[in-house]
Amino acid sequence: MQDIKLIALDLDGTLTDDKKEITPNTLEALMQVQSQGVRLVLASGRPPYGMRPLAHQLHMEKHGGIILCYNGGHVEDCATGEVYVEKTLPEEMLPVLHDMQEQSGMTLMTYYEDKIYTEHPDDEYVGISSFNNKMQVVGVENFITDAPRPLNKCLMVGHHDLQVMWEPRIKEATKDKMYVCHSTPYFIELLPLGIDKGPSLVQLCEQLGLSPQQMMTFGDSNNDVEMLRLAGIGVAMGNSENDIKQVADYVTLDNNSDGVAHALRHFGLL
Repeated sequence: MQDIKLIALDLDGTLTDDKKEITPNTLEALMQVQSQGVRLVLASGRPPYGMRPLAHQLHMEKHGGIILCYNGGHVEDCATGEVYVEKTLPEEMLPVLHDMQEQSGMTLMTYYEDKIYTEHPDDEYVGISSFNNKMQVVGVENFITDAPRPLNKCLMVGHHDLQVMWEPRIKEATKDKMYVCHSTPYFIELLPLGIDKGPSLVQLCEQLGLSPQQMMTFGDSNNDVEMLRLAGIGVAMGNSENDIKQVADYVTLDNNSDGVAHALRHFGLL
């Protein structure tokens, strides 16, 4: 098997169980591989504030760990806090996104530092993001004028039926200006053009003097597809949809059954 030097993990539905916690067995397994010199990268659509506690729980600051936030729009060294990548949304896209909110009945929101900003603070899907990231929700009167800047990422959140209907329309309205994808059945991710976990991780490997073949990746959702494809070993969680499993090299157990630890043992890293 490949000489794995870097392990990149999606968070929700992958590293964490349905309680949004790292199970003891998975925690122990990842501590063990770090002690053997393998570096961890947490790769998520989450903001930095929502990722740092998990990185600290894994002691990544002691082992050269890195957090790749906003799907690659912000990349940060866990030990030093040095920011390697910082990309933001084009300002002229905010009125377009606001129009999409009004037309679709979905909710536009964004992260900034330790807070979530939206015109609809009581939206149930905003509440889910608040719970996942342990972030306070702030209601604003007008998203275009009142949301803080700069914005690394926005989300359009709502029922899955609305997402299926409106994701293609949002892609068309923002064509060649933004990258649009979905990460859960109720979150549409709105990112700077060119931002994707896969290419961002390949670029990180180059900066670290590694080949993508020396990287192992774990994911479960649409925004994990490229990092599963581009890695030496791409592992889909058992709870992934079938199209995610088809691009992976291996399908492990689900996120509630220590799927990460199971795959590490399967490939001889433990």
